[in-house]
Amino acid sequence: MEVYSILPVAPLILAGLAGVLTFVNGDNKFWRNLYSTVASILAFGFVASMIPGALQGTIYTFKIADLVAGLSINLRVDALGLIFGIVSSSMWVFVNVYTIGYMEHEENKKRFFAFFALSIFCAQGIAYSENLFSFLLFYEFLSICTYPLVMHIGTEKAMKAGSRYLIYTLGGGGFLLVAIFITYIITGGNLTLSQPGILHITSGETFLKILFFIYLIGVGVKAAIMPFHHWLPSAMIAPTPVSTLLHAVAVVTAGVFGVLRVVYSVYGVDLMKLLGLGQVLAIIGSFTIIVASFIAIKQNNLKRRLAYSTISQLSFIVTAAAMLSPAAAIAAMIHMANHAFTKGTLFMCAGIVMEETGVKDISEMKGIAKRLPWTMAIFTIAALGMIGFPPFAGFVSEWYFGWGAVQGSMPILIAVLIVNGVLDALYFMPVIYTAYFDKPDKGQQQFEKLPKETTWKMLGPIMGTSAMTLVLGIFAGLPGLPLSVARYAQAFLFKS
Repeated sequence: MEVYSILPVAPLILAGLAGVLTFVNGDNKFWRNLYSTVASILAFGFVASMIPGALQGTIYTFKIADLVAGLSINLRVDALGLIFGIVSSSMWVFVNVYTIGYMEHEENKKRFFAFFALSIFCAQGIAYSENLFSFLLFYEFLSICTYPLVMHIGTEKAMKAGSRYLIYTLGGGGFLLVAIFITYIITGGNLTLSQPGILHITSGETFLKILFFIYLIGVGVKAAIMPFHHWLPSAMIAPTPVSTLLHAVAVVTAGVFGVLRVVYSVYGVDLMKLLGLGQVLAIIGSFTIIVASFIAIKQNNLKRRLAYSTISQLSFIVTAAAMLSPAAAIAAMIHMANHAFTKGTLFMCAGIVMEETGVKDISEMKGIAKRLPWTMAIFTIAALGMIGFPPFAGFVSEWYFGWGAVQGSMPILIAVLIVNGVLDALYFMPVIYTAYFDKPDKGQQQFEKLPKETTWKMLGPIMGTSAMTLVLGIFAGLPGLPLSVARYAQAFLFKS
């Protein structure tokens, strides 16, 4: 049942308004923090209010504008889009508080908070886009809004990282534009994302396969599928809240969400199977999972290690979608949330380490748990969740992934899952061991002599996000959590 409602557009209005008001009056600390805090809480409230209806089969719609030749900007909240909407809006609440603490002594706060809010505006628009044209507009605007955040510190290295980011993401957007234009022509103007598949085999197998790879490049850049991943590690020069935005709130999640939309809404499960595209996508995803993990092991810089971990984990979602089985689809959808909370926690912990001690490299973190006991305890929880230890959220993703591999007749991917878990342990456990058990070398900081911990503005949010990695694991099946929404989405996407 479709219901016309203001609920889909309300989070966009709040995020957009927070951005505009911050541009106007963001030099005032009180108002700047008030705009972002109130907007983030209210936006999440509106998103959460749609969950009960979604679980009852309600589809919330809102029309923004009808343009030329059948092109329109419309919003439609289905279960798949709602998962991304929940992730970006809920993470905004936590990251906003963390950012207020982190940016306390940084410059250009007005610009930073304004573009951060506008990035959430874009993420919410992507989540609820009813058609490919709307999706493209929000998707490209996200690249533009996040560019000033990537190059925020203004150094030569930051400017180069920002330029690389813009070239990659706008270049990917160009491929997406071409793919959507071709789709518009061959479907007679049908760009809707409201049905499981709008393309048909009558367009020709070879043609549709080529079109799929144009789409894959278009969304694969933000999803950091190799070899389109190079922008992501270089963007780690940005302040930690930006790293969290890129990895857990908006950008890369938008990329893998785009992959899910292409697989399930543009092509559809039946056509993907008929064209044999699932196997090809699984090979690409598996390659990225393994190679990115090996590269992560070699990284000494903590944020770069986490960045390559993200590249691997994003392709976990891509590979799950490639199986074209119901359980694997659930794995792909819930891992958007599980990865966001877990990796967001890890990046915010890394930011605390750098802010409090100046340490950026893992080799210099010897004994750092004595200085940051709570931070490193929370880092450990999140790392175990990322590895897939029960009862953390990552285990639930891996369980459905393995089940989906059996359903999809791709048991070889269970081996990929096992190897991925081993590699995750190989690049996370040494960080934990170093922090707790290694003694600092001569000339390094003696952490036990320094004051303990950080401010509650930064510690509180990581406690919240780490708690969510437990909630999404232990209580995953509760109504209203991403798993329940993903089950509803899966039932629609795989209906005969």
